Amino acid sequence: MQKFSTSLGGYNKYEVNKFVSDVTKNYEDVLNKLKSADLEVERLKQELVKYKNLENTLNRAIMIANDTANQVRKSSRDEADNIINEARRNASRIVNDALIKAEKAENDAETLKRRIEIYKRRVKQVIDEQKELIDSIDTIDY
Repeated sequence: MQKFSTSLGGYNKYEVNKFVSDVTKNYEDVLNKLKSADLEVERLKQELVKYKNLENTLNRAIMIANDTANQVRKSSRDEADNIINEARRNASRIVNDALIKAEKAENDAETLKRRIEIYKRRVKQVIDEQKELIDSIDTIDY
């Protein structure tokens, strides 16, 4: 607490005025600091709102990205399944075609074997006939 010296008419005016001036100056300094602090608090509140909005936007973007990634994964799996199923159908068709061709080749080979046997019999028959003819020529008297 401030103590003032006394004079004839009461307290020393100079000391009292200086004290009042100091108190006023201190009060104004504190008031200015409070105003600055209030302005800073308001600015920080606005910035906080801005960051909360940004956070919400980022959260929505992350959710959308996750949903999109899930859809892409599902689509990729479905496409892979379709490709695998198509490949299986093609493989089945190729195997069936190969079996049909193999069966046809086997049948052709059997037919060829039969024809060769028939041809061999005919050639033997012609040879036998020629042999008989040659033998018959030997027995004729000249």
